[in-house]
Amino acid sequence: MRFTFRLLGAIWLAAMVVVGGFALVAIQVERTRLIEDLERRASLLGEGLKEAVEPLVEKGPTARIDRIVLRFGSPTRGVAVYDRFAGLVTATPELALKLPPSLPFVSAAMTTASVQKGFEPLAGRDTYYYAVPFLEGERPQGALVIFYDASHIDRRVEELVRQQAVRFLILAGALSVITLLVVRWSLTHPIRRMAEWARQLGTGTPVQPPGDARTALFAPLATELSGLAQSLAKARATAQEEALLRVQGEAVWTEERLKQFVNLRLGDRPLFVVSNREPLSHVRRGRQIQALVPASGLVTALEPVMRACGGVWVAHGSGDADRETVDTRGTLRVPPDHPRYTLRRVWLTPEEEAGYYYGFANEGLWPLCHIVHARPVFRPEDWAQYAAVNRKFADALLEEMAGTEAPAVLIQDYHFALLPRLIKEQRPDARIAIFWHIPWPNPEAFGICPGQPEILHGMLGADLIGFHTQFHCNNFLETVDRAIEARLDWEHFAVVRGQHTTYVKPFPISVAPEFVDDPPRTSRDALLAELGIATEFIGVGVERLDYTKGLPERLRAIRRFLERYPDYRTRLSFVQLAAPSRSQISRYRALETEVEETVAEVNRALQTGTWRPVLFLKAHHNHREIWPFYRWADFCMVTSLHDGMNLVAKEFVSVREDGDGVLILSRFTGAARELRDALLVNPYDVDEMAEAIRTALEMPAAERQGRMSRMREVVREYNIYRWAGRLLGELCRLPVEAKSP
Repeated sequence: MRFTFRLLGAIWLAAMVVVGGFALVAIQVERTRLIEDLERRASLLGEGLKEAVEPLVEKGPTARIDRIVLRFGSPTRGVAVYDRFAGLVTATPELALKLPPSLPFVSAAMTTASVQKGFEPLAGRDTYYYAVPFLEGERPQGALVIFYDASHIDRRVEELVRQQAVRFLILAGALSVITLLVVRWSLTHPIRRMAEWARQLGTGTPVQPPGDARTALFAPLATELSGLAQSLAKARATAQEEALLRVQGEAVWTEERLKQFVNLRLGDRPLFVVSNREPLSHVRRGRQIQALVPASGLVTALEPVMRACGGVWVAHGSGDADRETVDTRGTLRVPPDHPRYTLRRVWLTPEEEAGYYYGFANEGLWPLCHIVHARPVFRPEDWAQYAAVNRKFADALLEEMAGTEAPAVLIQDYHFALLPRLIKEQRPDARIAIFWHIPWPNPEAFGICPGQPEILHGMLGADLIGFHTQFHCNNFLETVDRAIEARLDWEHFAVVRGQHTTYVKPFPISVAPEFVDDPPRTSRDALLAELGIATEFIGVGVERLDYTKGLPERLRAIRRFLERYPDYRTRLSFVQLAAPSRSQISRYRALETEVEETVAEVNRALQTGTWRPVLFLKAHHNHREIWPFYRWADFCMVTSLHDGMNLVAKEFVSVREDGDGVLILSRFTGAARELRDALLVNPYDVDEMAEAIRTALEMPAAERQGRMSRMREVVREYNIYRWAGRLLGELCRLPVEAKSP
């Protein structure tokens, strides 16, 4: 209520100031107009009578002057004639009784030989006078004065004041009524509904916000409340889960547990993460700047860790609007809605990006490590850019670490093989881990890399090297054993060079337990309607357009299945979500063309008028857009030709809270070593994949649910928080080396 009174008081004051200001201006304008009117009439009459009266003042009889004065007098207008001594000669009868013996302005008119005009009170009434001198040569001979009753000016001013006061009261009253209605319907009622919504959210009840929350006025508050409610619900769920785990004697890693673990190990020191891919990019969409989460398994895995731990994430600023959203140091706080950590962007020239990223990293190391029969390409100029960019990232990371004692650094992937050594040379007190997200091939395969010694020396600058599997660790150690001078400690899986020891261990990466914190409420029917299809079974694949993912083979397996089992035609539709990737590289462009042609070939051979076997959705999809496909698919195909882990498989399992669905998984992925209840296939064997699709569709419900339940238990227990906790725990247990003098 006090707010309403204060608001009304402010409105009344504003109305008073506005109306009062306009009233003063209107009164002044009207007063000036009335005075100018009096002056104009007095001037016309005075100058006209002067020509008639002036000759008679000295020569003519007084009677003639009296007749002229009497003729032009009226109740509101008087005329008076004075002689050379400022004495009254004659005046209109009503005026003669009011005039004093002498008037100063008459003497002034004759003395100055100029017209005098102004206001003079006569008999208690405001009177306007206009005095015109009579001259003979330069000598005054008398004066003619015109008097006008000016009391109507004050009456007009009073009338205007009353009118403006009435207008103010009407305006203030109307504004008060409108304000009360607006406050009631636009503030009081919405706030009451939002308060009720907040109360329900506080109890843990998932309630949609009221319609008022979507207005521009309350949208920021609704966003904050929604975020707070999600955090509260997440904290409550975590606490319940922790309590249940304590009762059951289990120890599943959660976000809160990781946060406390990192605080215990690092204290107030930030965690430093380096990757090529940034967790958030800003791109232009017309005149707007849009924030996008890149389609990247690395981002999917690490972003929850950074949300939990905080710290600094150093990455390549690849968005075309990235520079417009950072401060002078190239940093910003992310996520934008609830900042948890700092993103430091490193800028690369087109030449650096072409040589380091598209060249050596993705035309050289990527096909070399995956062994998918794509010939790697190594160019000397690409290696030079790769080394230069590693140095540039080292400079940025060293700048961020300045002032931090014994910093913990997590370097990500094959883009930064040289970075651990560059950092260690400048900051020997830093604990450095590099995690290699892709496979490490056997020594013979890796031996063709021209930069092999430098890459191994660079990686061994780290204190800890992580791979997804023990098999990849063994391959790396064997490569070191054959390629460079070093002592291998097979008992502890370590490499000793001089006084420095590097441990090599497997850390199978995973996903967060919640793929999306607040999943969209999309039903199966709504998803089918959105796709424009009607089908009994849905299959799904989610990939980047990469030749290691086995997309052409997968599509041919779909065709083989439908040709072998025609009863499933019109009953099954397979949806392939594909994010364009590295299109500057000719091999990727060729793959994109091959996939599109294969999709067209399969559809052309099998489709009917209303049914298509394959829906190819080529675009970047965020997690909320992918979630309905995972949730309602009868089976998900992950048929990579070779993969370090492949998190799509784990994402699919994490979403299936219904305990249903079948995962068809390539046995050449790291995920196949953990998700043993998936249908494991050889992605090169089209017939085997076709049979796996039939098995998935015809599998009894009890078996499907049993398999999914066991896989969900694996993903739940071995989640991304456990991965980060194990990796950081191993890193923090290593001794800190002394700083260089």
